[in-house]
Order: sequence, then C-alpha cells, then structure tokens
Amino acid sequence: MHRILLIDDDEDLAAPLATYLQRFDLALDHAARPTLGLARLAEQRYDAVILDVMLPEMDGFEVCRRIRHSSDIPVLMLTARGDVTDRVVGLELGADDYLPKPFEPRELAARLQTILRRSRNGAQGDAKAQKLVFEGLTIDLQRREVQREGELLDLTGTEFELLVLLAREPGRVFTRDEILNRLRGREADLYTRAVDILVSRLRKKLEPLPLIKTLRNAGYTFAGVPRT
Repeated sequence: MHRILLIDDDEDLAAPLATYLQRFDLALDHAARPTLGLARLAEQRYDAVILDVMLPEMDGFEVCRRIRHSSDIPVLMLTARGDVTDRVVGLELGADDYLPKPFEPRELAARLQTILRRSRNGAQGDAKAQKLVFEGLTIDLQRREVQREGELLDLTGTEFELLVLLAREPGRVFTRDEILNRLRGREADLYTRAVDILVSRLRKKLEPLPLIKTLRNAGYTFAGVPRT
C-alpha cells in the first residue's frame, strides 16, 4: 500500500478522504500544519504528498519549495478553482500535478495513481537502455540523474521527465499539448504556458548547451547529438 501525506488545515477533509482512498490501496496520513508535515516527511517514508496552497504558518508554495530542497517525492497541489497563477507557480516550484478545489475524490485517486506510476517507472528505469548519451550530456534513466559536461544537474521530477521525453527522440517536434499529455498522462486542459515555463527552466539548467530548440508555432525539439 502506498503511503500518502496530506498537508491541509481542513480537519474535516482528512478522515473521509482516508477512508475513500483505502479502496485504491492508498494509505492517507494527515498533517494540519506545514511544520508538522515537513517534520513527518523528514522522519517517515511517504510515496507522495497532497499539498494545499492555503495553509497557516506558510503557504503551500513555500512548503513545496522546502520539500524540493531535499526530496523529489511526487507532489500534487490543491489550488483554488480557476486560479491558473497558482498552478503555474506550483509547477515552477517543482510540483508534479495540481487539482482545483473542490475536487472529486475519484479524480484525486486517479491523479495520485498516475504520478505514483510515473515515479515508479522512473525509479525502475529501463534495463535495456539505462542511459541516453549525447555530446556534453548524459541521462541516466535508472538513477534519474543528468550530467552536463560531467557536472550533476539538480532537476525536479517533472524537468527530468520532460528532458527524457525530448531526448528519446532527437529531432522530433513535440507540440505543447503533446508534451502536457505525455507528462501528465491525461488530456491537456488549461495552460500550455506551463510547458513554456518548464522548458525555460530546463534550458537554464542545461546552459550553455543549446539542446532544446523552439520551433515557432510548432513546439519544441531536442537538438542533442547522440554519442556513439
């Protein structure tokens, strides 16, 4: 059973949600305050975090930032309905998915299963092709590590998945919607701008290597030269 930590000050939400998620083999633990949640993450093993944006002590963005300092655990953020800014900021900070409040528990369970599956697949890697090697860049699929000219890069889980998606097919053009679909495991719905933000952040970390090209009105393509 996967262990999920809910950081949310809504005391009425945790108990019924925990009961519901049990049917999907998800064990929910609850922390009503951010400091308590961060302490539990430091002391115990969890497989994913559900993180509300509106919290006492500090907001969910600051909590996400602190989590990303030490962990790549999947984070699903709960945002205000229709607030695109919250979602974009969450992605910028390394969140793996978002869900507007109020939400349907079934949708929450489905999204948790998706990010857990993606995390598990990434951790297991591909035994037949554990590394993608290009001029100046090495992507270790099993270790989920990226080295630029021998230097280990600090990528979030979503940045790593984006890089792998593009690098697996150098020269192929990916549209923004296709990238969203492939990364999220569902149809893109609201904010293709989030892809631009992710690409921009990844590019900055890959500098000075010009590995991701923008094709106007088309999308993005990986320009790395495979090393044989």
